[in-house]
Amino acid sequence: MAQDLSSLPTALYSQAQIRAGELLAVAKGEGTLYGLVERAGKAAFSYLNQYIDKSSSPKKVTVVILAGSGNNGADALVCARYALEMNVNLQVLITKQTGTAEFEQALNAFLAAGGTVELPELHVIKQADIIVDGLLGTGVKGPLREEVVSLIEAVNQSQGWILSLDLPSGIEADTGGCSPTAVMADVTLCFGGLKQGLLTSKARQHCGVLAFDDLGLTPYFTEESAVRVGRELLKGFFAARARDSHKGLSGKVVLIGGDLGMAGAIRLASEACLRAGAGLVTVISRPEHQLVVNVPRPELMFWGCELVDMEVYQRLGWGQVIVLGPGLGKQDWGYNLFKAAGLSDKPCVIDADALNLLSNEPRRQNNWVLTPHPGEAARLLGMSVAEVEADRFAAVRALQQKYGGVVLLKGAGTLIFDGKQMVVAPVGNPGLASGGCGDVLSGIIGALMAQGMDNMQATIVGVVVHGCAADLSAVQGERGMLASDLMPFIRQLVNSDLL
Repeated sequence: MAQDLSSLPTALYSQAQIRAGELLAVAKGEGTLYGLVERAGKAAFSYLNQYIDKSSSPKKVTVVILAGSGNNGADALVCARYALEMNVNLQVLITKQTGTAEFEQALNAFLAAGGTVELPELHVIKQADIIVDGLLGTGVKGPLREEVVSLIEAVNQSQGWILSLDLPSGIEADTGGCSPTAVMADVTLCFGGLKQGLLTSKARQHCGVLAFDDLGLTPYFTEESAVRVGRELLKGFFAARARDSHKGLSGKVVLIGGDLGMAGAIRLASEACLRAGAGLVTVISRPEHQLVVNVPRPELMFWGCELVDMEVYQRLGWGQVIVLGPGLGKQDWGYNLFKAAGLSDKPCVIDADALNLLSNEPRRQNNWVLTPHPGEAARLLGMSVAEVEADRFAAVRALQQKYGGVVLLKGAGTLIFDGKQMVVAPVGNPGLASGGCGDVLSGIIGALMAQGMDNMQATIVGVVVHGCAADLSAVQGERGMLASDLMPFIRQLVNSDLL
């Protein structure tokens, strides 16, 4: 099951912002940089001690504390100093005898307290019951040295419980990526400010349970780089509808897609649109697909389109919002509808093949929502998927700058950016990695836009509803989850009284 992150801060920070906050705290008389190290190390020890207390045989536990030569290693050494008083088999491994001023001060304090240190031995790491990972900190960028990779691989090969300090060694604080590998932590205890990268990309797999201690620094951060959203956003969000409401007040959406062989995509998107509360939904698709759309869901209106004619333009004019792309294809039929929708001034959700068509004819527009997965984002930006995933924050910024509007970059820790605000939505689970789930998301967003939310708000709320529906569905297992399994939970999540 996905971790409930509601107890974590909503403000996320870059490495530079956190460092600036630390320096400001010191300048304002909040102790010294080494004093912050002491706080972090004590917090780490407290977390470690709680875990050991729960073990069946604390006296037999082997604890390996792995310290690099930076401030992350200094945190680990302070933790080790407190651990000297515990009745466990403690081994402290350091990569160097010299390092940052804070590292050397922490090392001297540990040695003065009677501790001993050794150089890392891979077999010692692999055999540990508990590993405190203080190897690398927030300064990591680019490929790691071979000897460091060997240490990380040894940590990951162990059967022990792993506590990473601040972030798993090898993870980049600002991007959440790693090259070529990173520690697979059971718990990551983040200090000071929550790093933006820990909620997206590879970090979602490597962090394990994410815990946090602000070390008293919260008042010294002047601005955040991004904001975290989750299920708690929905509580009390959807007001009860007025008793005299009618379907015309709940929004009208036109969904376009479903070329030959792809009727399922537009069918899923359109039902999700209804389940998210849209009052009236019209599907424009191949005439052959009417039975596929209407037999299981007769509440949908359907218009069979062979050629783009005035009837199509009239239906585009009828809708308040257009959702374009699910199953659209890239042949003439889909391309002609793509061009027709482009002539409309209505707010629009662009998904799937419509994004691929857009990549061939780039243009900028302010009233649309783009919803690419990393592959579609790569085509839109003319780069590789690996380049997109290496820095998802940079990619979503580049997409918004090039194409305008609101951009939603799907993936582990979805990113949403409108040119001003960056939002990270660590919701959902790997069960969403199946056909049709993205189509469901586009339908939800279209429905929320039609009900009066602005494009950014509808996108944020839509992502949360979609991801949380997947989390609720995953009670029965992530593997084998279908896009259609989300439908009952979508309905639940857009009704605040059912949360």
